[in-house]
Amino acid sequence: MNSSCRLDSYTKKDQENQTVYSNEDYLLELIVEASIITNDEVEAVRAQLNGAESVIERLIRDNRISEEQVAFVCAQSSSMEYIDLANTQVAPEMYALVPEDVARRFNVVPIMDDGYALTVALADPLDFEILDTLPHVLSREVNPVCATYSSIHHAINAGYGGSAAADEDVDEFDSFSFGDEDSDAADAPIIKMVQTILVDALRMRASDIHIEPLEKSLRIRNRVDGKLIEVAHHPKKLLPAIIARIKVMSGTMSIAEKRLPQDGRIQIKAGGKDVDLRVSSVPSNHGESVVMRILDKSALVLGLGELGFLSDDQDSFRRYIKLPDGIILVTGPTGSGKTTTLYACLNYINQPDRKIITVEDPVEYEMPGINQVMVKADVGMTFAAALRAMLRQAPNVIMLGEIRDAETANIAINASLTGHLVFSTLHTNDAPSTVARLADIGVKRFLIASAVRAVIAQRLVRKLCPVCKAPAVLDEREMRMLNLDPTQVDNHSIYGPVGCESCRSKGYKGRMGIFEILEVDDEVRHMINENLTSPQLRQRARELGMRTLREDGIRKVQAGLTSASEVISVTMSDSH
Repeated sequence: MNSSCRLDSYTKKDQENQTVYSNEDYLLELIVEASIITNDEVEAVRAQLNGAESVIERLIRDNRISEEQVAFVCAQSSSMEYIDLANTQVAPEMYALVPEDVARRFNVVPIMDDGYALTVALADPLDFEILDTLPHVLSREVNPVCATYSSIHHAINAGYGGSAAADEDVDEFDSFSFGDEDSDAADAPIIKMVQTILVDALRMRASDIHIEPLEKSLRIRNRVDGKLIEVAHHPKKLLPAIIARIKVMSGTMSIAEKRLPQDGRIQIKAGGKDVDLRVSSVPSNHGESVVMRILDKSALVLGLGELGFLSDDQDSFRRYIKLPDGIILVTGPTGSGKTTTLYACLNYINQPDRKIITVEDPVEYEMPGINQVMVKADVGMTFAAALRAMLRQAPNVIMLGEIRDAETANIAINASLTGHLVFSTLHTNDAPSTVARLADIGVKRFLIASAVRAVIAQRLVRKLCPVCKAPAVLDEREMRMLNLDPTQVDNHSIYGPVGCESCRSKGYKGRMGIFEILEVDDEVRHMINENLTSPQLRQRARELGMRTLREDGIRKVQAGLTSASEVISVTMSDSH
């Protein structure tokens, strides 16, 4: 059989004892032709289903056919050998030949290496994408054989140490509830599937979940430490039910509306933790696409060291956030951790003798003791309108989610000049260019010089896994890119990523910030009033001791916290 006569490969994912097959008509035709079951039996089962469960799934669950029979028929149709993987001894050294993320992504297990081709067991012999891609990913010839999904899943967990980790995860997320279904409804296949999607993301420490409709399938990707990881493909026909379930969980999104973007929030309880999800749905050419941002409330209590500030920067930052007035700005692109830094600041200064008010779009974290206002532009509650109203509430500290326009910027400036401490974010590439950005949106330079106390530009870099990181030597390119000479690394412990069970073979676990801090002292105020350009201001600020993002990253490489390649990739635009 070649790809031209292939209708669509079937896929199956282990979803809490739930098996989902797509394009099962072709598979059922093969099974009927093999005289394992009759066509009448197939049609009888099909008539009983409500669309949430596949025919093959029901046949296997009712013990009318076995998973082994399905796999054997598929192997025969593809002229591929079928093996009983459950009773096959796989040498431990075989698992080193296929990275764990590749094994899990493609559902494959390395069986034997004859020096020429690597024999791998796969569960879907009709998936020509796997057969075409795997040799390129592994950079060698591949000899595929067929096995059942359950045996491959077990072998992957056993070979890569996933079973122990999975047991720990089950303990951590053994209690999981949405708070909106009864015990019978909770057993529904779609509800269990959505629960599995969420639990898998939480186990992976993902920051967001992407549910994306493709032309013939439904793709699930999780963002872990800033990198998107493809975790599953499902039948396209499950998309409406999954999207509807997520909208029902939000309580505010309309199931009937599929042509317009919608936003919502979901609160779940997993492993004794309260988890907030911010949901966004957008219509695309193949159906609705949904992204769920996982809001980790533990970020609210992070110390400055956990954010990534080294000791000298911590001292400076504590001094800024204890000031009685002025503006503290945190800058960087979307996804650089600005909001987390602001919330950590508010948590640090949140005391009963201080009134703190925030204006956010939307309110991401609910913080006790802080008055939080959500922007609602459709009813006139803009950033500027909310900020004007807040000033009549006599706050000590104000946090603006973002300065977006001249009106908001000027109100914030005036608030800081009348005795309020203001925190906000701005989208700029570095700290010195913040001055030009504020001037561009209409703030006079003498007001910028008078109000701004400090600007912190930041990026996020992945932290090396503390379990498996190993000593490393910087190559010539890395030394050149980081503008280092051998004397600057000889006395430091430089480490690089390796990969282990703890970090899921990534070599990295978690993220931290690298920072560029511009303190607006008398000399910097003079430079702002002198109308210096951003490059001139940057050069002078560096002469006064400001470290660039890359230079702060280098310090963290020298401290063994992250890798040189990570800092280089995140700070490619940084000059030195």
